[in-house]
Amino acid sequence: MISYSNEHAIKDPRDEQRLFRRRARVAFITIVVSILALLSRFVWLQVLSHENFVTRSESNRVSIRPVAPNRGLIYDRRGRVIAENRPAYRLEIVPEKVKDINALLDELSGLIEISEDDRKSFAKSRRYHRVFDSIPVKFNLSEQEVARFAVNQHRFSGVNVVPYLARYYPYGQLLTHVIGYVGRLDATDIAQVDAGNYRGTRMIGKTGIEQFQETELHGTSGFERVETNASGRVLRVLERQDAIPGTDLVLSIDVAVQQAAWDALGERPGSVVAIDPLDGSVIALVSKPAYDPNMFVHGISQRAYDKILNSPGRPLFNRALRGGYEPGSTFKPFVGLAGLELGVVTPQTRVFSNGTFYIKGYSRPYRDWKEAGHGWVTISSALEQSVNTYFYKLALNMGIDRMHDYLVQFGFGSATGIDVPGEGKGVLPSRAWKRAVHNEPWYPGETVIAGIGQGFNVVTPLQLANAVATLVNGGKRYAPRLLYATKQAGDKRAQRVRAPVAFQITEKDPKNWQVVLDGMDRVVNGLHGTARAIAVGSRYRVAGKTGTAQVYQLDKDKNYKASEVAQSLRDHALFIAFAPVEHPRIAIAVVVEHGGVGSRAAAPVARATLEAWLDQETGLKIKQASKQGSGP
Repeated sequence: MISYSNEHAIKDPRDEQRLFRRRARVAFITIVVSILALLSRFVWLQVLSHENFVTRSESNRVSIRPVAPNRGLIYDRRGRVIAENRPAYRLEIVPEKVKDINALLDELSGLIEISEDDRKSFAKSRRYHRVFDSIPVKFNLSEQEVARFAVNQHRFSGVNVVPYLARYYPYGQLLTHVIGYVGRLDATDIAQVDAGNYRGTRMIGKTGIEQFQETELHGTSGFERVETNASGRVLRVLERQDAIPGTDLVLSIDVAVQQAAWDALGERPGSVVAIDPLDGSVIALVSKPAYDPNMFVHGISQRAYDKILNSPGRPLFNRALRGGYEPGSTFKPFVGLAGLELGVVTPQTRVFSNGTFYIKGYSRPYRDWKEAGHGWVTISSALEQSVNTYFYKLALNMGIDRMHDYLVQFGFGSATGIDVPGEGKGVLPSRAWKRAVHNEPWYPGETVIAGIGQGFNVVTPLQLANAVATLVNGGKRYAPRLLYATKQAGDKRAQRVRAPVAFQITEKDPKNWQVVLDGMDRVVNGLHGTARAIAVGSRYRVAGKTGTAQVYQLDKDKNYKASEVAQSLRDHALFIAFAPVEHPRIAIAVVVEHGGVGSRAAAPVARATLEAWLDQETGLKIKQASKQGSGP
């Protein structure tokens, strides 16, 4: 019997044919499904997602770069540039393109000096920037640093040196407390401005006019659409919308007058504020000592800032706007006018000064500065000789509330409304004020010393100068203005900005006002005037009033020589003035801290400032007259 193994089994053609067909169908279905999947993917990529991928592709090739506007320039009223823009370079990093920021900074430090403060500022900036933003690390690179980086730039992906215009203040500390300064844009600043408009901006106004007029000075950002290669290098600019430059500002400050006041103060701390009484424009606003604002533009180190902060005289403190001083006898013209206008006294009212004044029923004496007294005086001679007794009695008869209600019209006790931030209000006391602030009653003795500008009275130099301007222009109190005019790019002429009138004193007797003005004239030009020394050799007739603000009360029973009193305990010297007397063109207030007597320390400063202004005005008028009179 023969047997067959499986290897020799007879093949069935029909089974093989069925198997082939099944495999062919599976293969066909697989091919069809694959083709359909490919077609579906193709449709999704090329049709349904076409716009999205085109955009992504375009963004890899084309990027949008903000174009920062040129910051507006600042001029003084004579056309001198007092804040300009100069070309500079900064180092920037795009964090998205860097794996290890710290390692990169360490390596860059071999080419460019990057301080610890620079690193901290960069770290802070990263918190409010996107990862693909270009963030500055260091500003104001030197030419050597720029050259070294240019040679090694290929080693640093995501790092660039970027040209920009940097703020520069050619007059340095002379105008610090007027202009202020710009500094690095931070998170606090971003929260207060239109972030989109500041996308390409690295600097923003921090203080002074730079801060107050930030919107005008900054301008409007533009943009560029640029084509880049795979490494991010710009190949060409596809589209550009130019930025709109910031507005140029003309300030009412006269640099020559500012410099004259600064120099006249010498090394003494103090303040000088001068105002044109005809329009409320600020001619000079000096606070000394000050600091160089250029130190802050590119970022100041903590060490340098601490040095300024701890400097004697507090250079960061704006005395003109925030300095609070007892007005002393510079208050007397206003108190005297209040007495005349309220009918408490007349120009003929006489008061006897024997050196001391007593409130009825009280044993405490209130002294005159002249130990033996001044004898019989009227308001004119009381102003001329600064007789305390006259104003003690006047204030007591008038009462603190009536005095307050009249003097508030001159702006005492409130901000003037000047167009820079940080102004103080001072204090003009009343019964209600003391009850609200100290929760105490008002005492007669406080009224007496209020009449000579002491006690609770506090003024700023700006308030005092503005009150003098109001006095000499007939009662029109302006909100003082530093902004004099604006000029847009391309404009040939600047647009004048007028100071608004804050208050107009309407109920007044011009004769009473003239009595006070004449009394101030006698202070400088009278035989017994307390400031008659500055009239010697003066080219203009000046009227004014001396004042002394007590800093520390010494023992009344002991006579001190000036050399025996520590400098920090000496009285502040004050002087207010206007000129020319016939047609006032400038009103001024001077405070010399610890200067002692106003006639010696403050009055000469006022004279130097007045003459610097009037000399220019007189010269300008002569020049204009000669032009008008000249023929073709």
